[in-house]
Amino acid sequence: MSADDVTQLVLRERRSRDRGWYTEMTACFADDSMVQMSWFTGSGAEFVRQTRAMAGRGDYAVHRLGPPAVRIDGDGALAELPLIIEWRIDVHGTEADPASACRSQYRAQRGTDGQWRIARITWIYEKDTLVPVLPGARLTVDPDEPARYRPSYRFLAWYLNRKGYTVGDHHLGDDRPEAVAEQYRAEHAWLRQDPTPAASATL
Repeated sequence: MSADDVTQLVLRERRSRDRGWYTEMTACFADDSMVQMSWFTGSGAEFVRQTRAMAGRGDYAVHRLGPPAVRIDGDGALAELPLIIEWRIDVHGTEADPASACRSQYRAQRGTDGQWRIARITWIYEKDTLVPVLPGARLTVDPDEPARYRPSYRFLAWYLNRKGYTVGDHHLGDDRPEAVAEQYRAEHAWLRQDPTPAASATL
């Protein structure tokens, strides 16, 4: 049993989202899947629909992906995908690039047809930045606005809320380590594996 199929599944879901291949993106999700991230909580199918609507409004982001780590137990798998969300935005007439570092946790299940599909996606936020595209350009941002948001996803929340999305302060982030630790415990309990296995375990 190889982790390659699960790796390709999570990469295909992200690539399909960035390329606008929504039929392929839909096929990545199980019928009863759930997605929880900054701007959305709901089913996988609804996530695809809302992603398409977001792109239709001109709100585009790309995801720079790192290699996923995968654990498999029978017909269940956990994958953690490090990534950076990037946009090109306008801040009062100045081009700027927000970048949000995260890790996306996937639960995957293998169906009776032998195909792996996503059962759940949960995002954990690490930190983010906002820089001007042109070196030396000045961004006119009231510092009190982003300061209202949590440091693990401050500029992401600032930007998305400005665009009319709703991003609350309850999401998982490294500034709340106890909640993150509980998330890891829950994921490994779902897979029925100790979160710190021996070095010989399947990764």
